Amino acid sequence: MTPMIGAANHGKVKRGRAIWLSALMFALSLSLAVAVGEGVIRLKNVSMRNYDIEMWRYSRELKRVSEDPILGHEHRPSARAVLQSVEIRLNDRGLRGGPIPPSQAGQRRILFLGSSITLGWGVAEEETMTARLDALLRAAGSPAVVLNAGIGNYNAVRYVELFLQRLTDLQPTDIVVHYFVNDAEILPPPRTSFLLRNSQLAVTIWTAAQRLIQSSDYASLVEYYRALYRPESAGFKSMGEALRKLSDYANSRGIRVFLAMTPDIHRLDDYDLAFVHDIMRTEAENIGLRYIDLLPALRGLPPERIFAMPGDPHPNAAGHALMAEAIAPALLADR
Repeated sequence: MTPMIGAANHGKVKRGRAIWLSALMFALSLSLAVAVGEGVIRLKNVSMRNYDIEMWRYSRELKRVSEDPILGHEHRPSARAVLQSVEIRLNDRGLRGGPIPPSQAGQRRILFLGSSITLGWGVAEEETMTARLDALLRAAGSPAVVLNAGIGNYNAVRYVELFLQRLTDLQPTDIVVHYFVNDAEILPPPRTSFLLRNSQLAVTIWTAAQRLIQSSDYASLVEYYRALYRPESAGFKSMGEALRKLSDYANSRGIRVFLAMTPDIHRLDDYDLAFVHDIMRTEAENIGLRYIDLLPALRGLPPERIFAMPGDPHPNAAGHALMAEAIAPALLADR
C-alpha cells in the first residue's frame, strides 16, 4: 500500500505544480497584454488629440484634491502644463494667467467664475474670453483687471464655494458667473482609483463604459436637462442656493454680479435647450443677478467653426471672441 500512496501524493504534487504554473503563465500573459495595451494607447495619445486623455492629464498635472469636500478638487498654485497642444499656466492663486496685481483704489476688478469653458480649455491664454475682454474694455476707455478663476469639472456649487472660501480677498468689484447648462448637476467626489489615476488604458475603458451606461439611462440630452431643471431636482435646488449665497454676499459689499448663460455648442444650428436659458433668466432675475444670454452670439454656428477640436465640446478661440464681444456691452453699461 505504501508505494501506491506515495504515487498518489506525487500525482497531487504534479497537478498542483501544473495549476500554479498555469496561473503564473496566465498572470504573466495578462500583465504583458496590459503593458502592451498601455504602451499602444500612450503612443497613440502623444498627438494630444484625445479629449478624454487630455482631460485626464489636466486632472493629474494641474489639479489636486481639495481639503474642502464641497470643492472636491482645486488647481495647483503656480503649475503649468501643455494640454491639447495649448499651454495652461496658473498663478499662485490657481487662476489662469500671470500674477494678480494688488488692488488699487478706484480700480475695477472683474472676476470670472466657471468651469473648463471659462478656463479656456483648448484655447491659448491670450485668446481666452477673459483676455479678450481685457482688451475690449481697454479699447473702450474702461480698463479693468480681468481675472479667470475657471476650473474644469466645477458646477455652480463648487465655484461659488471657491470664491467664498478662497478668493474674497481679491476684492472684485464685479463677478461674472460664466454659467454653463450643466452647472446644476450634482458632481461626485474625485476618483481615487490607482488604475484610473495612472493608466490611460484604464481611463479609456472606464470612459467607454460610462458613455454606454449614460446612453442607456437617458433617451436624449433634452430629456436629461428637463429632469435636471425641474424645481424639485436636487441639483437645481443646490445651484439656486449657491447663487443666492453669492448674491447675498455681493449685495452686502456693493459687488455687481452677472450671470452669463452659456449654451451647449453641440447643436447650435437647431438649439433645443433654450428652455434652460429661460429658466436661468428667471432664476437670475429672482436672485438679483444681471443676466446675459450668450446664445444669440453663438447660434447657428456649425461644429467645425466652434469646437476646440473634433469631439471636444468646448468653444475654440473664435467662440471665446464671440462670448467676449457679447459680455463686454453689459460690463460697459454697468460701470
